[in-house]
Amino acid sequence: MNRPYRLLQPVSSAQRPGRLQDGFTLVELMISMVIGLLIVLALVTLLINVSRNNSEMSKTNRLIENGRFALQLLQADISHAGFWDGYIPEFDSLAATNVPVDYPSTVPDPCLNYASWTAQYKTNLVGMAVQGYEIAATVPSPTLSVCGSIVTRPKPSTDVLFVRHAENCLPGVGSCTAQVAGELYFQMARCGATTPSPAYVLDSVTPFALQKRDCTTMADIRKFVSNLYYIRDYAVTVGDGIPTLMRSQFGLSGGALAHKTAEALIEGIEGFRVEFGVDNVSDSGAAVNFAAAISWANAANKTSPTNRGDGIPEGAYVRCTTAVPCTVDQLANTVAVKIYVLVRSENTTPGYQDIKTYNLGSTTLGPFNDPYKRHLFSQTIRLTNVSTRRETP
Repeated sequence: MNRPYRLLQPVSSAQRPGRLQDGFTLVELMISMVIGLLIVLALVTLLINVSRNNSEMSKTNRLIENGRFALQLLQADISHAGFWDGYIPEFDSLAATNVPVDYPSTVPDPCLNYASWTAQYKTNLVGMAVQGYEIAATVPSPTLSVCGSIVTRPKPSTDVLFVRHAENCLPGVGSCTAQVAGELYFQMARCGATTPSPAYVLDSVTPFALQKRDCTTMADIRKFVSNLYYIRDYAVTVGDGIPTLMRSQFGLSGGALAHKTAEALIEGIEGFRVEFGVDNVSDSGAAVNFAAAISWANAANKTSPTNRGDGIPEGAYVRCTTAVPCTVDQLANTVAVKIYVLVRSENTTPGYQDIKTYNLGSTTLGPFNDPYKRHLFSQTIRLTNVSTRRETP
């Protein structure tokens, strides 16, 4: 007997035994969220570390740039110290045969009121291309005994440096400032028949009439330059704690000639030491003697002065301190300057402590035990305009 065929109906997935529903369970969803959060946390941590590293690198770069800029600025000025447009003081001239009359007599007050300048005071300035003194660990109150109105709020245990020379460009030529009535200018005489003693004029009102070698053309006039450098204990506002390199320039201010109010140059300069290389031994091995006429070991060839320096610093470099100020002989015979600049970052570094010591020549600073990063820069600069006058073949 033949059985009839039955059509089979399809079975839905819901009706199939042992088949689970598609999708995530609550546990799987929570695990996925935790993994996602961990990944996001890792990415955020990486981003923070990269940002922090970039910030520290930028801080370090700025610190190094400030130090290099400070050295370049100071070097550019110090290298011109003692430039008087060809004028050579008698005590530095190897061609002089008489006892020099222009040797400095005293260490000048570098901020003396211009109205009190005498001929001897000008001789002292011209004879000392650089000058320095110390800001003691305890700053005198209410003000400093030297340049107190200019060196305001100095950082303790730092130095003050003066650099003097004639401007290395002529007024109104190129980018050089045009001549201004009332400013202080230097003019050297080159005409032998009309040479005064000393052979220059350093003045602001006297008509400049010195002549060149042709005894007809008026000699060049150059602005007198005296720059004062020191470290102030703040940058913009009192108490901000950012030490700053300052500079005061000599010139016409408020109708009078004086060192002007200091201007901020570079922030973060925390330590500043200045040492002088003194040329106080002649070729003969004896001490220099400017109180006598120049003498030579070989009078015919004149190759070795026996009572003048040779342009090379002898012995250890000296620092002008409160306890032991520099003497006339040391400053008049300085032929090189060694500067030390300690630069500090402007902001702290979390987790960092500066436990290092820094050797600034004859003195040591640190450890500071604070979260500021520091770097020490130093450079020796030869006073070419002074040292080369004393060289012999």
